[in-house]
Amino acid sequence: MANHEKRRQEDAKKKAKSNTRAKSGAGSKRDFGSRGRVGDSGQRGPSGSKGPQRSHSKVHLAAKPAPSRAARRAGASDSPCPVDARCGGCKNLCVPYTKQLIDKQLCIERLFAPLAPDGTISLIKGMKDPYHYRNKVISPFAPGKKLPPRGQDRKAIDPHNRKTADVRGAKGGKGKRSQARYEILTGMYAAGSHELVPTDKCLIENETAKKVVLAVRDIMRKHDVAPYREDTGTGFMRHVVVRVGHTSGEVLVTLVTNSDDFPSSKSFCRELIRLCPAVTTVVQNVNERQTNVILGDKERVLYGPGFILDELCGLSFRISSKSFYQVNATQTEVLYRAAMELAGFDGTQVAIDAYCGTGTIGLVAAKSGAARVIGVDSVESAIRDARTNARHNGVENAEFVAGDATDFMCELAKEGVLGAESPEEGAQAGGLVVLMDPPRAGSTEEFLRAAAALAPKRIVYISCNPETQARDVEFLDSIGYAVVAVQPVDMFPHTDHIECIVALEPVDSLSSDRWGKEGWEEEADDAEADEAPEGDCDGDAADEVPNGEAPGVEVPAADPADVAAAEEVE
Repeated sequence: MANHEKRRQEDAKKKAKSNTRAKSGAGSKRDFGSRGRVGDSGQRGPSGSKGPQRSHSKVHLAAKPAPSRAARRAGASDSPCPVDARCGGCKNLCVPYTKQLIDKQLCIERLFAPLAPDGTISLIKGMKDPYHYRNKVISPFAPGKKLPPRGQDRKAIDPHNRKTADVRGAKGGKGKRSQARYEILTGMYAAGSHELVPTDKCLIENETAKKVVLAVRDIMRKHDVAPYREDTGTGFMRHVVVRVGHTSGEVLVTLVTNSDDFPSSKSFCRELIRLCPAVTTVVQNVNERQTNVILGDKERVLYGPGFILDELCGLSFRISSKSFYQVNATQTEVLYRAAMELAGFDGTQVAIDAYCGTGTIGLVAAKSGAARVIGVDSVESAIRDARTNARHNGVENAEFVAGDATDFMCELAKEGVLGAESPEEGAQAGGLVVLMDPPRAGSTEEFLRAAAALAPKRIVYISCNPETQARDVEFLDSIGYAVVAVQPVDMFPHTDHIECIVALEPVDSLSSDRWGKEGWEEEADDAEADEAPEGDCDGDAADEVPNGEAPGVEVPAADPADVAAAEEVE
């Protein structure tokens, strides 16, 4: 019996060992076959057969998915920004900065080569550090996915017991279901849409401003402040606009709300100052309209003086929530200094600063050798800021007028006064220089004809849209003003936008060598013959405006991903 039991145990061990080997062999073959089929990713193998894909294979799950077509097209796989393919706010982020400057230079040369003599187009002025340059950041808010009511215990949520699911929420009273809560998203709009792309970091936005935006979002979560919902017009917080002083470091925060009532405003501001000590003033702007316009008409100061101070070209500027102020202060100084060099002020000229905004260019001109500056803009609040900035800097040789720039120039042309009290005083002033920085749509034919009727010694045309600028310059060329200098400036690295300065002088003041064209005298005579009589600003006697569609790379308009660009480069 003992021997029998011993043999039975040995047979059992042999059988178990045999089964183990069989299972091991079968498993190896199955795994090998599975890896072979999945490794082919459904492609035909050497035998011509197409093996089935097995989504549950470990090898298949570990395989790196190929980037989508949109991601490959946007170069997102090589981008330092994780949302580059979706956002589109700085579409050239993957392009080396030197290559960006070359492309913009070629664009300017193609646009102005038919209008500018050889050697008059200078190299573009780029940035030494083309990152985090935007000192004004606008971030919208939108609801994300639905969240459970605040204070609700996960254990209380039982899908099989409806009673335990109806617990009290953060704002719900006893026996009441709390209001729905949603994730709060903030970031940039995708190009050409109002799809919000959440971002916690941005390579072109000021880092302090970005921290303030995220702090506002976190405080909204803490205080249950609902984000604005565009489709229904509901919710409270629409946008936050943050301005950072380039040299002062002061921070202005504008909270754009959907209603006037802001019961938690004091605690909201205290929390914001605690999290972001650099904030020096907070303003609430009320916009109850269902519109794409960011700011409303009504606002009140919640904390601080309601404005910040910053320095530009040696001048101090007061910046409020609605002030126009260039978003790239570093390149703005480069732009303005280049414009002053092209203007050639020597202390005797009268300067007209058309489309002056808050008077930044005009005040710089007043400090750079202009004997007198007259600024004009149609936005009355901007003119008020310009006058305030003039007083703040002790500039006494600059005045600012609220009115349409075209109407203003036409009136001056009718009077023939050069902005002086009499023609004699104007003639003794050393001549007129017209500084103009119109909106992206460019100027008007009436404005340009009136400006030429005033016979300025030089026109300095600054534009954020070289295409409309080239159109206007071509018209000026047709009525007797020739290009003497073109200076592009890269104000917005990693985007397609280009800032450009063009200086023009009367053709009859240029020598044939300087103009570089044979028969320039005949061209000047033709231009004088075509020029409208003084005071004819209604355009009736004007020739047909040249098409102006000069060849070149298209410079697109600002997209919703960067809602601020349409405002800052107006």
